[in-house]
Parts: sequence; C-alpha cells; structure tokens
Amino acid sequence: MTQTIYFAGGCFWGTEHFFQQIHGVLHTRTGFANGREDMPAPSYEQVYTDTTGYAETVFVEFDDEQVSLAFLVRLFFAAIDPLSLNRQGHDTGTRYRTGVYYTSEEQKAVIEAVFAEEQKKYTEPMQVELLPLRNYYPADEYHQNYLTKHPDGYCHLPLQLFRWAKEQRM
Repeated sequence: MTQTIYFAGGCFWGTEHFFQQIHGVLHTRTGFANGREDMPAPSYEQVYTDTTGYAETVFVEFDDEQVSLAFLVRLFFAAIDPLSLNRQGHDTGTRYRTGVYYTSEEQKAVIEAVFAEEQKKYTEPMQVELLPLRNYYPADEYHQNYLTKHPDGYCHLPLQLFRWAKEQRM
C-alpha cells in the first residue's frame, strides 16, 4: 500500500534527492506547503520573498510494506539540524524552515512518537514543525529532480549523506 507524507528540510533540491535514495520511496516532488490561503499556487520567486508563508517542501510517496513512516521520519532527522529555526546550512528564511506535514491522524500519532524520541537527544527544544498539511503546490519543472539533472548543483547536504541514505533499510 502506498502513503504520502510531506517533508520541509531546508532547500528542497537536497531534501528531494535525499528521499529519492531511500528504498521504498516511489515518487518525490518538490513544492511549497502550508502557506497563505490567499496565495494559491505561488511561484518560486514569490516564495523566495518570505512573504507567502510557504516552506520549500518535498512530497514523498512510499510503499509502506518496504519502508515505514516512522523510519522515513527518523531518516529525515539525520538530514536536518532540528535545533535551527528558519535555517538549514547556508540557506536562511522562513521558506527554509523544517517540518513534517501529515495528512491523517494515524500519521500524526506515528510522527509524534518519533519526534518524542528525537527530542530526548537535545536539551533545547526542536524547531521542527509538526502540522497537518493545509496546502501544497508543486514547484515548476526546473526544480524537479534538480540534483539528478545537475549533479554538481548547489546542495546544503553533504554528498556522503546521499550514499548513507541509499544503504539504509527498514
């Protein structure tokens, strides 16, 4: 059976490429989530102004018989700095905030359990949103599969993290 989940992990180029490496992930798509209701289908240029409320977010479709939601969320935490507010790597602004956006109460319960596990690793509160998905709009084609099309393109994530993700199994 397939499920979908939405991850905001800073620049969506790297976040998308990270999840593409994981066994059981079937499809990814970069886009923008949880922004202003009065601004549907924003452009990258609009989101870049940090006035839309949208976060760069990756839609992830996965086969839950091959990989669990909890496993994906744990791997997500390996790819972000959960203590950083509105910043990942050199990228700053509310569009680069981190978050996991769920689509059901069942997903929320699973994600909350992983968040509780992760929080135990820190004395400071994590700065990762855990919210229902309110809205999501795909980014234009230029931003889809960016690091596959441009292997030397900018990414805030280290290359060894992609290799590590490819080796992980549930």
